[in-house]
Amino acid sequence: MNNNFWRRSLGMEPEHHLKREWAAGIVSYFASVYIVMVNAAILHDAGMPLRAAMAATLLTAVTGCLLMAFGGKTPVIVVPGMGINAFYTYTLVHSMKLDWREALAVVVVTGLLFAVVAYTSLYRVLSDAIPSNLQHAISVGIGLFLTFIGLQKSEIVIFHRTTFVAIGHFSDPAVITSCATLLLALVLFLRGTRGGLLISMLAGTGLAYLLGAEHGPDKTETGPLFAGYGNVFLGMDWTRALSLVFWIAVFLLLLIVVFENIGLISAQTLMAGHPERFKSSLRALSLANIAAGLLGSSPVVAAAESSAGIAAGGRSGLTSLVAGLLFGATFLFVPALAYIPDSAIAPILIVIGGLMVQSVSRIDFSDPSEGFPAFLIMVMIPFTYSIVDGMAFGFITYPALKLALGRSSEVPPALYVIAGLFTANFILHAFL
Repeated sequence: MNNNFWRRSLGMEPEHHLKREWAAGIVSYFASVYIVMVNAAILHDAGMPLRAAMAATLLTAVTGCLLMAFGGKTPVIVVPGMGINAFYTYTLVHSMKLDWREALAVVVVTGLLFAVVAYTSLYRVLSDAIPSNLQHAISVGIGLFLTFIGLQKSEIVIFHRTTFVAIGHFSDPAVITSCATLLLALVLFLRGTRGGLLISMLAGTGLAYLLGAEHGPDKTETGPLFAGYGNVFLGMDWTRALSLVFWIAVFLLLLIVVFENIGLISAQTLMAGHPERFKSSLRALSLANIAAGLLGSSPVVAAAESSAGIAAGGRSGLTSLVAGLLFGATFLFVPALAYIPDSAIAPILIVIGGLMVQSVSRIDFSDPSEGFPAFLIMVMIPFTYSIVDGMAFGFITYPALKLALGRSSEVPPALYVIAGLFTANFILHAFL
């Protein structure tokens, strides 16, 4: 009876095998655990203490996986999203000048609005408001942005006074380490090695120490694991909650979180053979996004690495439960993770960026009124170093071109509103 209770709680069907689900959870964990170091490094760039960022990332992953296990009942792993974490740090904090605590408040409000969207039919309305070509262009643009950040962090690309960027110095141990780690990561990924990104990151760390490119944690990062986490947990700052920039940030973050998760959840529930659990999974994700802001992390997504666990036989929430428990056990290793250098982390950003750029094949370039706005989004996100500004160029150009061609009926009404908000944001920045 007790066994049947747990099977029902996790959405397990009679044909689901416990050993296979456990194995799938382990596979999913090793495929996605690299996010702990990578996400913490990006949150640290926003000003958050590194070890506190690691603790926040782990707690968020544990909470998200448990919510998906018992709420969504699907083998989907929930972790802070790559690309969205870049939006949090490099757009909300660096470009829009929000403090990282104010950005956490944006994450909480976004999560609450996401819950409203997920628990109603609004997710269909919002998804239909943005043409698919623009949605794919956002993924490509963020992928290029992550690649650029990875190239900078690895010092493969450096600043140049005349040309803005230039190739780095290949006599530098950090550059050598980055290139070797990148090559290893690509080989392991293409060979389908389980946990390949984690393996390459650890190998890169070892090489960094051999070549003298390592670094140790700052003195401010020593001490008990949760010593600095008290300032991050429930660390939201609501000082600017009534400002226009705050709500522009909420609106843009909501668009990205909703679009990305709808696509990922739809594909993964179908792959797992349970498309009927799409709604429950989306709702679990919305609650996980609220928790992310409260716990001190950037928003979460249904990890693309979930497909590794599903391919290994994961069909129910037990897979995500096992992964969540393993994320909890990772707390034992957090002090050691602080020693992983940028030269071992940056190549992972480049690989993930390359994977996101694959969405370019889904964009219809045969119609210039569709392809050119998408092109502007793709190139302007990395070239302006801002996801918001890059999106704005495409979202304003799309309806403008359709109107000029007398094809206004092809523009969803909500897109006019979104384009107007982006235009207003440019005007305000010009005069304030």
